Amino acid sequence: MTLAAPLPSRPWSAPPARRSRGVSLIVVLLILVVVSILGVSGIQLAMMGERGTRNDRDQQIAWQAAEAALMDAEFDIEGLPASSTTKRNSIFKSKDTQIEKFKTDCGSSDNETGLCALNDTGTPAWLTVNFTLTGASAPTVQFGTFTGRDFPSGSKGVQPVRPPRYVIEPIRDPRFARTRPVTEQLYVYRVTAMGFGPNAETQAVVQMIYRN
Repeated sequence: MTLAAPLPSRPWSAPPARRSRGVSLIVVLLILVVVSILGVSGIQLAMMGERGTRNDRDQQIAWQAAEAALMDAEFDIEGLPASSTTKRNSIFKSKDTQIEKFKTDCGSSDNETGLCALNDTGTPAWLTVNFTLTGASAPTVQFGTFTGRDFPSGSKGVQPVRPPRYVIEPIRDPRFARTRPVTEQLYVYRVTAMGFGPNAETQAVVQMIYRN
């Protein structure tokens, strides 16, 4: 019986030290930094989107208020509603417009309020008048002044912070401007209105030409 010779023994050596632990920590920290940056960016984008949506909403409210003022001006010209005790529709009577009621820089008292003389050569009144002025001396008409209609407004809730306002300018009817003498002119009316959003700084301006 032949016995195998024993294998030569190898000297034992300790396993190499693991140096990957420090590298793993750095990788984890980098991942946390990237995740934090992405999270902050996401929050900023969400806030910007919410702010943009709110601004759009406020602008729509201001625009709708200005549109309501145009309708109120139409009622003013036509003397509606019939129950109004402050109407002044006789000023706008067809074929008999009281043109002297329309003042340079816009009237600001009694039934001449918001009536602006047409400036044929310079800047039109609607571009120079201050729609944000309020009170008895304001050169613009507040919604409902001559119609008796109400407009919901105020600082509570999502609504216009103040009622819209408008001015009216007479324009010679282009159909007859060249065929009729000055004393027999017929007029159409340029109405310009400003509405306000929940914030007074949010404003919308709309305009129409109205023929009664």
